[in-house]
Amino acid sequence: MESIKKVSKTCLPAGRGFTLIEILVVIGIIAVLAAIVIIAINPARQFAQARNTQRTSNVSTILNAVGQNIADNKGVFTCASNTLALGTTAVHIGTSATLADFSCLVPTYIPSAIPTDPNGGTAADTDYTVAVDANGRFTVCAPNSVTEHEISNPGPTICLTR
Repeated sequence: MESIKKVSKTCLPAGRGFTLIEILVVIGIIAVLAAIVIIAINPARQFAQARNTQRTSNVSTILNAVGQNIADNKGVFTCASNTLALGTTAVHIGTSATLADFSCLVPTYIPSAIPTDPNGGTAADTDYTVAVDANGRFTVCAPNSVTEHEISNPGPTICLTR
């Protein structure tokens, strides 16, 4: 019986707890997993995608408002605040004197204000452009989009035509 007690005492660890090596190994594993997760999530790419999605939504909102204005005015775009002649050359949308002022679309067709680019557009210059082709089709674009892989470089322009 005494030999069993000796064996069982020698099999048990002398103290409870973790060794420094075990703790360092666990911390190292957690750090590697955290780095993998951060790389996989890539916050900069996620934010760029979110801004591009917002740009697409804003361009669609502006173009829908223009389309509703045309429908309400028997096929002619009517905007008293827009004194700038729209042509085939893209012009920025905004309240500045040299830009296409679409503030007449608020609040009838757009509830609160003309949408602005999520990366610094203002009411004076929304950073969106508008052009009208020879057939009277409106094209609204967001030229400041970015690609998913090249955050610092401009991406393809987001445009919708109606």
